[in-house]
Amino acid sequence: MTHAFGNAPTGVMHPPEVRLPNDDHFARRARRLGALADRVASLDDFLRFMAQLTRAQQVALEHATPRWQPQPDAFAPALEHGMPPLNVQALRGDIDLEAELNALLSALELHVGQAQRPLLDILRQLSAAEVDRLAGEVLAGEAGNERTRGLMPLVAAALQVAWLRMALTLPQAPARPIGEVRTLCPSCGSPPLASVIESDPQYHGVRYLQCGLCATQWYLERSICSVCEQSGKLDYLSLAQGSDGAVPLPAQAEACGDCGSYLKIFPRSLDPEVEPLADDLASLALDLLLDEEGRYRRSGANPLLIVES
Repeated sequence: MTHAFGNAPTGVMHPPEVRLPNDDHFARRARRLGALADRVASLDDFLRFMAQLTRAQQVALEHATPRWQPQPDAFAPALEHGMPPLNVQALRGDIDLEAELNALLSALELHVGQAQRPLLDILRQLSAAEVDRLAGEVLAGEAGNERTRGLMPLVAAALQVAWLRMALTLPQAPARPIGEVRTLCPSCGSPPLASVIESDPQYHGVRYLQCGLCATQWYLERSICSVCEQSGKLDYLSLAQGSDGAVPLPAQAEACGDCGSYLKIFPRSLDPEVEPLADDLASLALDLLLDEEGRYRRSGANPLLIVES
């Protein structure tokens, strides 16, 4: 494990404070997962399945017809008062999870292998109440029970489609959160999945947190912990370089000695094609190494990564 301390951006004026996802977000994520599968041999089957799942999300986003669609002005009051317009608890009962999930499974079953097909069949046979229970566990960041844990990433994927669909309807990006909630997603109030460091000359070195549910990105200053917002005991950890001197993946862990947590950071200067959720899944070796050391706990909330506590 190597150490690479981060630096604050220089020469950057007024970066966008909040960035909403694009309508091809899942397609771009799927391409990244496919590329990462070619690079990470130990996880290639897992990453290829996740690429298939993400492609199915794009199909569901484009072709599902949920029964509930928000009115054009539905989110105006929340936006006006600086509240998350897509608040998870407020909208969980409104989304048409059944339609999103059915569209996802229909798109996915055309491409999955025999090993994954039983999961799709079991999920289709669950009652609406059972699916809702799984959705609640996903949104609460719980690992569920052993019998249904394998189904949870599929439910999580449907939830991501539902929330990204709503994010695309927002008339404008919400304001950057302030105060005690500034490390939570300004769109839906969820904790961040990871962060990305931009390399574009106009915003070089700017850090954005990314939501694992709705894919909104929001600006947070560098060199402060995204959990406790302290800066005195930060360490930047990454996987060791290979024998050829190359870093295998553009993944670092911003580890905080004050609260004992870490959040992954992906610098685009190391790879301009970084996509935080995809790269988080591909860099599980970094999580395993940190877990073995036992000094820090993961804070990043990746709905597709169900980890037994």
